[in-house]
Order: sequence, then C-alpha cells, then structure tokens
Amino acid sequence: MLTNNHKKLIRALKQKKQRDQHGLFVAEGPKVVGEFLAAGYALQHLFTVDTSLFPGQPCIPVTEAELSAVSYLTTANACLAVFACADNKPLPASGLTVALDGVRDPGNLGTIIRLCDWFGITQLMCSQDTVDCYNPKVVQATMGSLARVNVVYTDLPGYLTDTKLPIFGTFMDGGSVYQANLPAEGVLVMGNEANGIRPEVEALVTSRISIPRFGALQATESLNVATATAILLSEFKRGSG
Repeated sequence: MLTNNHKKLIRALKQKKQRDQHGLFVAEGPKVVGEFLAAGYALQHLFTVDTSLFPGQPCIPVTEAELSAVSYLTTANACLAVFACADNKPLPASGLTVALDGVRDPGNLGTIIRLCDWFGITQLMCSQDTVDCYNPKVVQATMGSLARVNVVYTDLPGYLTDTKLPIFGTFMDGGSVYQANLPAEGVLVMGNEANGIRPEVEALVTSRISIPRFGALQATESLNVATATAILLSEFKRGSG
C-alpha cells in the first residue's frame, strides 16, 4: 500500500536538495518508467494502477485517487516510480560531446537530452549551475532519453581546459555553420538562454560558429537554445556522416 512515508518521500523528491540527499528521483508514466527499467536503473518503489504494465517488477497497487494525490503531473499517468540516480561515469575523452553553460530551463534541458539521444550523443557535460537533470520537469521532458545519455555536472572551464578535442561555441558573430568544416569529434558548447556563453568559457572556445539568419528583416534576436542545438547537431552529423 501507499504509506505516509512513501508520500513524504515523493513530496521531498521535488526538491534538488532532497534528491541529492537521498540519491533518488521520480519518473512517471509507462513509457518513461519503462525506459529507466530497461536501462537498468535501480528501482526503489513502483506505484501503479495497473500491475500488468510491468510483468516481473515488484509493484505497489494504488488507486487512481492515490496516484493523483502524489503525482507531479497535472493528470496522473498510470504509474509513478522512484529510482536511484545513476552513478557518475568517467568524463568523455573522445567522440562528439555537448556542453551546456548555465542552461536553466527544465524544458530546454529535457529537449536537449532527447536531441542527444536522437543524434547518438552519449555524453552531455553541464556546468554546475545548469538545471538538475533529475528535476521532475526535465525527467518528463526527456521521455525516457535520460536513461541513455550520460549527464555529467562538472567545472566546465576546467573540463574544457583539459580536453584535447576542438571546442565549438555558438556566437552571433561566429562563422556560418553551413560553411564550417565540422569534425566527428569535438565539444559543442551551448550557452545560457539569456546571456549566452560566459566569458571564461568563451575564452576556451577554439572555433566560433553561428546559425545565420535568413529572414528579410533580420529582426529575430536569437534562437531558443534547444532549437539551436537541434540545428547544430544535425550539421555536425551531416558533416561527419
């Protein structure tokens, strides 16, 4: 049964401090929960209105009313699971890596994680002030892709200083990505939604690129960071593939 201790834990895990303390996070819905189970994430609790959804998994049956009472979603979605956060993995030394410098919007991070999964990018580096990948809104926005992308929070300038890979940064005055010679290996840095890439990270960029504007009035100030990431990853993969 869904106990008061379960309820207290689920409520607590809305907060990053509590997620860090417990080493746990919440996922909801059959697809998202199923992706984490398939990826081998350690399941702590699985509450569901339909125990047949996950054969062989230890489920705690709940009513729709009970699930709605603890769900983070506006409309509860059949199940809610508590998983252990993934162990930290070694920092990447090869391949194509995306690095985020202060991305704060959960929807943007969730979309970028899905894009990494789509384009086969297994490593996503994040500055310490980038939004937590286990934020409930991020987890749901990834639609399970978080289970397949290694998200590492680190001292971004330190990581970029140590890497031997070319570092690409996105700037309005950069060279057109459509004319750039893009390698199969490198680090693509994407900046904060409002302020872009901070100066100490900009100083480490070896290649400045941009997505040129084609509108007749040239009036659009900038692209959403997730949209820009999609365009750039597509060009990197087209150039290397």
